[in-house]
Amino acid sequence: MRARTLLHYAVLCALALLCVFPFWWTLVTALSTEGNIFAFPPTFWPRAPSLANFAEAFRAIPMLAFFRNSVFIAACTVFWKLTLCSMAAYPLARMRFRGRQLVFALILATLVLPSEVNFLVNFITVTKLSLVDTYTGVILPNVVTAVAILLLKQAFEEVPQDLIDAARVDGASEWTIFSRIMLPLIAPWLATVGILTAVESWNEYIWPSIVMSKPDDFPLSVGVLYLRGTFGSSTRVIAAGTVLTILPTLAAFLFTQRFFMRGMDGAVK
Repeated sequence: MRARTLLHYAVLCALALLCVFPFWWTLVTALSTEGNIFAFPPTFWPRAPSLANFAEAFRAIPMLAFFRNSVFIAACTVFWKLTLCSMAAYPLARMRFRGRQLVFALILATLVLPSEVNFLVNFITVTKLSLVDTYTGVILPNVVTAVAILLLKQAFEEVPQDLIDAARVDGASEWTIFSRIMLPLIAPWLATVGILTAVESWNEYIWPSIVMSKPDDFPLSVGVLYLRGTFGSSTRVIAAGTVLTILPTLAAFLFTQRFFMRGMDGAVK
C-alpha cells in the first residue's frame, strides 16, 4: 500500500513538472540577458537576470492599454455568462414544461460542433449585426455556452426541493426564489464558472483577432504578438510579453482557488 502511494505521488509530481516546465522556461528566458536560450539541455535558471526584457516589452507596445482592453472584455464576458447561463439553467433544473428535455439535448448537442463551424456562423452573425470591430462582437458569442449551463443546472438540482417549496408557500415568486435563494446557494459553482470564463476570455486569441482590426482595441493576447514582428530575433522580449500575459490569470486562480475547488467538488458530486 505504501509503495502504491509513493508511486501515485511520483506520477503526480512528474505531471506537475511537465505542466510547469513551459511556463518556467518562458520565465527563465524572459529574465535572462545572456546565453543560448535554445541550448540542450535547457537552462533552468536565468543567466545575468534582469528586468530589461520586460521594460523593452512595455516600451515596444502599449501594454497597459492592451491590459485594460482584456480586463474589460473578460469582465463583461463573465458578467453576462453568469447572468444568462444561470437564467437558462434554472428552468431546466427546477421547472417542468413541455420540451424541456429536448431543449437540454439540443444545448448539449452543440458540444459536438467543431470550433471552425462556430467561428464561421458567429462571424456571419456578427457581420450581419454590424458588430465587427467592436467589443460586443468579441463578447457576444461567448456569453452562453453548453458547459456553463450544464454545470449550473447540476448546481441548481442539488439544492433541496423542500427549501423551494417552503419559499413558494411563503408567497415567494419564481424570480425571488431564483435571485435571493438559489443564486446565493450555488455561489461556489458560479465562482467556478466565472473563473473558467475569465481565464478562457483572457487567453482567447483566434476570435478577437478575427473580429478586431484596430490595434488600439486589441486585447493583450492579440496585442502582445506585435512583439514578434517588432523583435523578430529577440525571443527574450517575446517571452517577457508572454509572461506578462499569463501572470494575471495565474494570480487570479491562486487567489480564487478555494472557491474554484469548492465548485468543482460540488460538480463532481
